[in-house]
Amino acid sequence: MSAIEEVKPAPGAVFHRCALQVNPWTYSRGFRGSQAQGDSRSHAEAIIRKAAEIGVSVLAVTDHHDTSGVPAFKEAAASHGITVFPGFELETREGIHLVLLYPLYPEDTSSDRLQRFLGEFGIRDPRPSTDLSDKSFTEALAMVRHQGGIGFAAHITNNKGLFRVLQGQARISAWRCEDLLAIQIPGGVDELPLAERAIVTNQDPYYRRRPPADIGLAVAVVNAKDIVEPRDLEDRSATCWIKMSRIGIEGLRQAFLDPGSRIRLNPKGSELEQSKGSELEQSQHTELLAIEWKSGFLDGARMRLNPNLNVLVGGRGAGKSAVVESLRYVMDLSPAGTEATKAHRGVVQNVLRGGTKITLDVRSHNPAPREYRIERIVPNPPIVRDAQGRLTDLLPEDIVPHVEVYGQHEISEITGDPAQLTRLLDRFVEREPSLARRKGELRRDLAFSRRSLTETDRELEGIGDQLAALPGLEEALSRYRDSGLEKRLHQRSVLVREERLLDSIPERLASLRRCLEDLRQEVPIDRAFLSTRALKGLPGGAIIGRANDVLERLSREVETMIDGLGQSLANADDSIAGIRARWHEREREVLADYERILRELQGLPVQPGEFVRLRTEIERLRPLEERRAMLTRLREQHRKERRAQLAEWEDLKGKEFRLLDRATRTICEKLRDRVQVEVKIAANREPLFELFRKQIGGRLSEATKVLSSATDFSLPAFVETCRAGAEALQQRYGIPPTQANRLAKASEATLGLIEELELPPTTAIKLNTAPSGEPSHWQALEELSTGQKATAVLLLLLIDSDAPLIIDQPEDDLDNRFITDGVVPRMREAKQRRQFVFPTHNANIPVLGDAELIVGLTPAGARTQIAPEHMGSIDDPPVRALVEGILEGGRDAFEKRRQKYGY
Repeated sequence: MSAIEEVKPAPGAVFHRCALQVNPWTYSRGFRGSQAQGDSRSHAEAIIRKAAEIGVSVLAVTDHHDTSGVPAFKEAAASHGITVFPGFELETREGIHLVLLYPLYPEDTSSDRLQRFLGEFGIRDPRPSTDLSDKSFTEALAMVRHQGGIGFAAHITNNKGLFRVLQGQARISAWRCEDLLAIQIPGGVDELPLAERAIVTNQDPYYRRRPPADIGLAVAVVNAKDIVEPRDLEDRSATCWIKMSRIGIEGLRQAFLDPGSRIRLNPKGSELEQSKGSELEQSQHTELLAIEWKSGFLDGARMRLNPNLNVLVGGRGAGKSAVVESLRYVMDLSPAGTEATKAHRGVVQNVLRGGTKITLDVRSHNPAPREYRIERIVPNPPIVRDAQGRLTDLLPEDIVPHVEVYGQHEISEITGDPAQLTRLLDRFVEREPSLARRKGELRRDLAFSRRSLTETDRELEGIGDQLAALPGLEEALSRYRDSGLEKRLHQRSVLVREERLLDSIPERLASLRRCLEDLRQEVPIDRAFLSTRALKGLPGGAIIGRANDVLERLSREVETMIDGLGQSLANADDSIAGIRARWHEREREVLADYERILRELQGLPVQPGEFVRLRTEIERLRPLEERRAMLTRLREQHRKERRAQLAEWEDLKGKEFRLLDRATRTICEKLRDRVQVEVKIAANREPLFELFRKQIGGRLSEATKVLSSATDFSLPAFVETCRAGAEALQQRYGIPPTQANRLAKASEATLGLIEELELPPTTAIKLNTAPSGEPSHWQALEELSTGQKATAVLLLLLIDSDAPLIIDQPEDDLDNRFITDGVVPRMREAKQRRQFVFPTHNANIPVLGDAELIVGLTPAGARTQIAPEHMGSIDDPPVRALVEGILEGGRDAFEKRRQKYGY
């Protein structure tokens, strides 16, 4: 496929905008006392058109004690892709209104059967009526369940509503009815009157009941007001959002049982007429859309994913881990641990195998929604294509940044790696790009200043060794002065100084020659980035393009300057050669006179040759004194610059740590009842000890031990103590004398490397191991069991990110209590803002977590299969049966456990 196929609606459970109390044409005449316009068909078509316009995809037709209006809506909805629930509004024996809905009409519930259902409530008149049912509130709810439908208490705070009709113990009994799964209110829960709000939020002890889910509500809450004409659909209270995999009674039942995950009310002030589409607006997070395999164990399989919680189920060897490692491989992600790396390579080599092509479709929302396709053929690198199939220069990490993939037991492996634990916190840190950039620049500046100081010190040391001989040479020369020989050989002596001066001229010109060569490397100036092609499509391209002419002119001028400088140096060389030639004439005259003097001195106890040698050596060394003075000033300048650099280096490291510490406090706030995290600055000393081994050597085990446990350890303070000597190291850190002496003798280059180190922080994690509702009992990570350690890390992984998280069997090493009390609630809360993909053998994750998509994998010989009917949510009967069979051991096994537990 050369381009990404048109994105289809996400598989599994998605939000549908529902209007659950739509009235037919006859309602306004029968119950509003007004003359309805048109006829039943035109009325239904008008409401259906409005529903399609504002994105309502599910209607329930619920006239008072009448089912005759349903067919018109069903017929009108057929061409708009809108689902119509058949039903009616019932008034119980007490006078309470209920909305009762039945399996989709006409496939499952015929008009006759629907009318028969109504008759079973004691309503015999087939026309709209105000008659009371002969069934009580609780009896009616039990009856509709027995009939295969579902009901909810209508407008409970208005006339004919539960809270207005009943009082006292009668109301309490009705409220606690197990068949009461949902109620209708006119707005948000926070807008209810105080007394009713206490009941609905399960705060009133007299009305308290076991809530359907941990959402702070006693029952599910929906918005659904009487829809009489099309404009009524725009009312905020007329619709709500219900998440279903397959629209039907079972979908509604699951939503009422788990409203925290499956029901959303319209927010205050929402512009409903502008709310298009079939899904509730959710956070825009990176989504893995679909993955496909060609060849290998998963050959021909294609799996579309839901943007929220995806759970893969299947027996051992069904290929769940192969899916996880395929996702890791196609996105070119590296495992975090050694064992995880081995497992990943094993899957790639033995399960995916060479030549297998993995294709992953991705939607990125930053900076704007865009689809990409990542392709990888084992063992080649991945490539990224845009939505039109064009090859891009992007890498997977560019379009799915921060995505995390963990294989089986990989989380447990991370708990034993301090560096990996700290890296878990990285995604919570508010990064400052300028800080990272400046650190990189400063790291280079520090390395340069260290090398400059080392080279300067090395040259000064060499000059010092040479100048050490100068006093002895001066003393020997003084004896020749005393003998009068220096005066007679004055011209020869001066000749030595003159020759030294002439030899210094090329040294002075060498820097100019280097500059000339550097300039020649820079011209002509590269102007490709300002070409017409490079600026094509830029609104300001014409303006910026003028810089091309500027650089072209500059290039020509620089070339002219180069030619001029080269000619000037050549002219200088010619002139210096002439000067040197004239000086050689003088040299010949002086040497001739020197030879004459030597002949005259023959037989005398003097050594003219030794005098000349001394004089030559002294003249060679004297310029080194000036060089030493200059290098001494330069060294002080380097030291001053380095002190400033080191001060800024420590400041930047401190600032970066403070950002990490701030993020850690945020984490603790989010997980205050479960996990505590503390970071310590520069507490991981291993980089320092590794440098000891490489640069100093020898036995330093006691030194590393005491430095490991040193509190408030500072690298600058340690380096200064090393410079102060072995005794200072012993006093400050308690380092044994022999090892302190070895550290004190470290070279300045080594101490400079220590100054430039960046010691990582360490991360300490504590987990509250007390059961929910009991006093906290905090234990450090190293004190926990393997499963408890994995729980602490898993809870960290589940918070605050918009990138996908894939974990192979997250329940590994965890006990069910931690899964249900800690992991599942966090998962439910985060899944609306983040995509999860979890293969699992634990039913609590897909069931209590209310997975939007459950995918069943079935091994078929040397391959695996993904059947379409085994892709859906728990409200999809084939999927529910799959979960019962694979994760619960079958319905009989589940029922036996229930009986044994006494539930």
